[in-house]
Amino acid sequence: MATRPSLLAVRALGKSVPGPRQLFRGLDLDVASGELIAIIGESGVGKSTLLNILAGLDDADEGSVVVDGTDLGLLDEAARTRLRRTRIGFVFQAFHILPYLTLCQNVALPLALVSPDATAVEARAEAMLESVGLGKRGNGYSRDLSGGELQRVAIARALVHRPALILADEPTGNLDAETASRVLALFAEAVREYGAAGVMVTHSVASAAIADRVLTLGANGLVERRGR
Repeated sequence: MATRPSLLAVRALGKSVPGPRQLFRGLDLDVASGELIAIIGESGVGKSTLLNILAGLDDADEGSVVVDGTDLGLLDEAARTRLRRTRIGFVFQAFHILPYLTLCQNVALPLALVSPDATAVEARAEAMLESVGLGKRGNGYSRDLSGGELQRVAIARALVHRPALILADEPTGNLDAETASRVLALFAEAVREYGAAGVMVTHSVASAAIADRVLTLGANGLVERRGR
């Protein structure tokens, strides 16, 4: 069976914070197309910092991050911004849906930043809303939606520009257990269907169980959990 291509490759990553305190070192990670991994760990171990490094929003002290063949360490800030706009998608705990835009306009935002074809952008946004079960709600606003529906809009927005890498930071932290389970299943299905490399950080072992692999972050990098 052919090996799926690695869309995210991390080697010997290390990061310290003022104190000084070592968050982690020697961190290696490969995530393939259509694969979702979950990273768990106690508060303060650096899960969100790791996501910021993978997105090119923060710099590691050592090591490398390669997204879809591009080494982030070789890019200046303008090039990193272009990469984020075209090859990386984000799902946040707090949704970040803009209340003054329609749901369709919210979903369209990442694609509108890189495509001049407004008609094609709108069509893609509508298709993504359809894929998360909100196809008839595109002209509505965030005030009309539940938390679970808002997170589905966030997933559609994160995938609309067909990123190579999708990053999720505690994506169900504001949802009740039943809604969180449905949203996580949708998120995992979307990552696999669209062939992205998915990385989710969470404090919840139950949430992490939806992933293909579960890794624990500690001072010496990532360790895969066995026997799930």
